Amino acid sequence: MNNSIVIKGLLATLFICTFATVVVMAQKPPKKAEVKIQVSGNCGMCEKRINAALDVPGVMFSSWDRVSKTATVAYKPRKISEQKLHELIAGVGHDTDKVKADTAVYKKLPGCCLYRDNANTHWD
Repeated sequence: MNNSIVIKGLLATLFICTFATVVVMAQKPPKKAEVKIQVSGNCGMCEKRINAALDVPGVMFSSWDRVSKTATVAYKPRKISEQKLHELIAGVGHDTDKVKADTAVYKKLPGCCLYRDNANTHWD
């Protein structure tokens, strides 16, 4: 067999394997991600509720800042999506920049936690 044919065959095989590896690797989400989510709320009870909602598998860390109204969330995209994070927060009555909480759930929040229509009933 001609050596150049063998070499060309090996190079073609190497190229195909490398290309396939790159394609497979490009499709996997990263192991870890961090996102900042705008979350409406007023007080320490809101903070506890928001962080408790994010205490699920796939979330490694969450912290809501009352002043900036921003939740910082470190999570595993292979286990939970960013959209799901928004849904979890909205599910406990807090609007995010992507998902609005159901009005019935919002109305069940303590008075100091009501934030819509410029409600500010918390004086601390």
